[in-house]
Amino acid sequence: MNNILVLGGTGFVGLSVCEKLVERNGGGDGRITVPTRHPNRASHIQPLPTVEVQRWDPHDDAQLDRMVRGRHAVINLIATLHGTEEEMRRVNVDLPQRLARICAERGVRRVVHVGALGAAADAPSRYLRSKHAGEEAFAQSALDATVLRPSVIFGEHDHLMNRFAALQKLFPVMPLAAAGARFQPVWVDDVATAIVRLLHRPGAERVIECVGPTVYTLRQLVELAGRWSGHPRPVIALPDALGRLQAALFELLPGAPLISRDNLDSMKVPSVASGKAPTLEAIGIRPRALESVVPDLLGWRYGPARLDSWRALARRR
Repeated sequence: MNNILVLGGTGFVGLSVCEKLVERNGGGDGRITVPTRHPNRASHIQPLPTVEVQRWDPHDDAQLDRMVRGRHAVINLIATLHGTEEEMRRVNVDLPQRLARICAERGVRRVVHVGALGAAADAPSRYLRSKHAGEEAFAQSALDATVLRPSVIFGEHDHLMNRFAALQKLFPVMPLAAAGARFQPVWVDDVATAIVRLLHRPGAERVIECVGPTVYTLRQLVELAGRWSGHPRPVIALPDALGRLQAALFELLPGAPLISRDNLDSMKVPSVASGKAPTLEAIGIRPRALESVVPDLLGWRYGPARLDSWRALARRR
């Protein structure tokens, strides 16, 4: 498979996926196409050999049809965590449904779609309900499709550990809603490796739960981010009512909120392996532990190690 369409390839996970695809191809004559509404924001992937960035509108069926036509396989990473019910439906439900239909019409059989742990028709949040409906588009199709369901994903440019580290650098205490929520964080490189490996395994499992080796509470993750970044702060668990008030206030700020009430609803469902589906080990991946990756990343970005290059220039190392 050397003609692959990667939807969402400019994002955090998309960069790692494109890098893994290029590595597998060995920089040969394969073709990896990454559509985006904002090509000027794709400078980080444009230097990769065999990667072609194209402008597109994800809500235009004619453009989606043109992108899908002639592909050997499609990877869908596009999703939105925030927004109204209608906004989530357009991205998390309508796009997968249209993609499944067009892939079937154009004879593109192999699809890997990234869903979410905890997705269900009766889930407590708009996000998880919408992700379930998007997954169903592939489950009900005749495509050779695999749904990958990750827990929260960590890595160099994540919005999890980096965000908590940055906040603790700024504030003396950390008031935290949903402090007892449970996660099983997975390394972005393991997620990308799984996607690429599944792409080349026709007839593979229909669902893979993508998790790391350890379960943590949100409080534990915040405390680890503070410790590893060199800025540990006291964590104050907020009662549910106060946590929802805090989230409502964040929703009033411009841009994507730090946390929303729908995020809190999502966290009522543990983001951990269910035991009902295969995990990464089933496809030969031994997931890396949070402790083996993140301390160096946060220490370099937020801790004393970030000054090493300046010390070297000043001959003070």
